[in-house]
Formats: sequence, C-alpha cells, structure tokens
Amino acid sequence: MKKSIDYSLYLVTDRPLSLGRSLMEVMEKAAAGGTTIVQLREKECDSRTFVELARAAKKLLDAKGVPLIINDRADIALAVGAAGLHIGQTDMPYQDARRIMGPEAIVGLSVENRDQVKEAASLDADYLGVGPIFATQTKPDAAPAIGLEGLAEIRTITKTPLIAIGSVNLSNAAEVIRAGADGLAVVSAICSQPDIEQASRNLAAAIQKARQ
Repeated sequence: MKKSIDYSLYLVTDRPLSLGRSLMEVMEKAAAGGTTIVQLREKECDSRTFVELARAAKKLLDAKGVPLIINDRADIALAVGAAGLHIGQTDMPYQDARRIMGPEAIVGLSVENRDQVKEAASLDADYLGVGPIFATQTKPDAAPAIGLEGLAEIRTITKTPLIAIGSVNLSNAAEVIRAGADGLAVVSAICSQPDIEQASRNLAAAIQKARQ
C-alpha cells in the first residue's frame, strides 16, 4: 500500500536560480527548513549527469525522509530508485508513465485549466500540479496564469491533491492554500533566497498557519 505523502512544501530545483550554490546544498538546507518533497528538474544536462545528480540527491534526501521526484524522465527515476515522476501535458502520456513506474510510485501530472483537470479524472495521478497561479518567469513556455479564482474553481471539481505552482512565494502562500491548494510548489522562493533554510521554514510556517 502506498504511504501517505506530505506535499505541503514542494521544492522544484533550478540550478541557474540557486545563486551559485550546489544542488546538494540547496536541497539539504531546504529539507532542514521544512521542505517536504523535492522535484529534481534538469532540462539542459546530459543523461549521465542527470543520473549522477539524481543519485546523489536521493541519497541526501533519503537520509532526511524527503521523497525525490524526477521531472519528465522515467528512465532516470527508475535508474536511481526515485520515489516518483512528474510529467507535463506534452511529456510521456500518463498511462505510459504509470505503467513504467508501477503502482507504488508517485506520479504527478501538470494541469493548466479545468478541461485538463476533467481529463485527469479518469487517471490515478497522485497529485496534480496546477498553474501557473500567477505569471511566472521561471518557465518561459508557461500557460496564462489562472489566478486564485481559477485554483478555487479547480478545487471544486477534483479531490486529487493540488500542488500550486507559478510565482508562489511567502507573500501569497497563505492565500493560495486558502484557495484550495494542498501544497505549494516553489522555485525561486527557496532556491534564490540568501538563507535557504530560513526561507523554507517561513514558508512551512505560513502553510501551517493558513490551514488552521
């Protein structure tokens, strides 16, 4: 039986946004501050480098009890024994990803509008990455922002955990949670902060307070 996963503070890595710090440093400090799950996103490096990064990330995060999710690459996820895989609308079809990863793996799917959420209703995705909530600079090809209203509407049509992404940060974390998100996916709100551990701690506290 698949164990329960805490999706509340979901770090998506981005080396160019990490102010020259290594991925290992970013992930270690984020986990120390309360990050509950990490997605390793690498769009530029070669497969061998990706595997090496993922293996090192898994070793570090396993020691802290934090699941590692691999973006897009099922082969990398399987090679290193990651907890799961995240795919977008133009990546491998969800059914193929699930068959490859197996029933016990976490498989998350990006959705950008209510039609995609409805299409996902027949799937057994563990979570839906919803957004962008606000206009974002970290993903140039992102769809138009759906806003808090769009998130709230999507919340009414699915019971699948929703992870909100798209310029989510400390200033808007509480209202995103109150609009219906089960967790916040952040990039620069952790990666680009001078004190990564404190940034994570502040976000985790904001999420907890908004849930009360």
